[in-house]
Amino acid sequence: MRTRTRAVVPAVLLLALPACSSDPGTRPPQAGRTLHAVRTTPTDIDLTWKKAGPGTSGHVLEFATDEKGPYTVLRYLPPGVTSYRHPDLMPRTTFRYRLRPFSGPASKPVRVDLPPGGMTAADEDSGHDWLPARTDRAREVPGRPLRVSGAGAPSGLRAEIRHANGIRFTWTDNASDEAGLLLEIRRRPGEEYEPVVVMDPDTNATGLITLPEEKHAAYRVRAFTYGAASNVVRLTTGGSA
Repeated sequence: MRTRTRAVVPAVLLLALPACSSDPGTRPPQAGRTLHAVRTTPTDIDLTWKKAGPGTSGHVLEFATDEKGPYTVLRYLPPGVTSYRHPDLMPRTTFRYRLRPFSGPASKPVRVDLPPGGMTAADEDSGHDWLPARTDRAREVPGRPLRVSGAGAPSGLRAEIRHANGIRFTWTDNASDEAGLLLEIRRRPGEEYEPVVVMDPDTNATGLITLPEEKHAAYRVRAFTYGAASNVVRLTTGGSA
């Protein structure tokens, strides 16, 4: 997943989709899960865990090379993912891993259909000040605590096409205690939504530069909090492969 902002011919191309009828993110996450790790080559480590149960919207996988941290995010993952390979690691180095569940309600999705082709020279030369995630103070509203009420889902999600590969999203942040927000994508009907942009609390706008396979996709925004972390697993890499 891209933890940076990827990123709209000022036209809004937006089709509201039905809200998910049973988003598990509205219920408290389960206790910390068990994480397993195995060194598959001298410098590759495979991590596995059991599929998320009710109440878990996904997991964030983190690593550290020092016992006291700090931990660095490897990836935010949807709830159906149960494995990850950390490849091409530094030889003869100890890596520590942990898995943290996140949970929270998501907005109603919107569908975006981008025009064919790529960015023109004019697009590339134009300013992209709409791209970074930000908080528009004029659109702030009083929030509700996610942990207490289970409410506080982002609302009013809109998508503005800026060019053939660029979209600007805006919404209302209704949570008061979120750890952060996620912009999630579903590339094809029936697939899981996958986090593509990680944002700070109180954010209510971000841009996205899309990949070629993302010309036609559905998007939503999730406010989330973290649950209990898994066990920490530790493995030391060997010499160069």
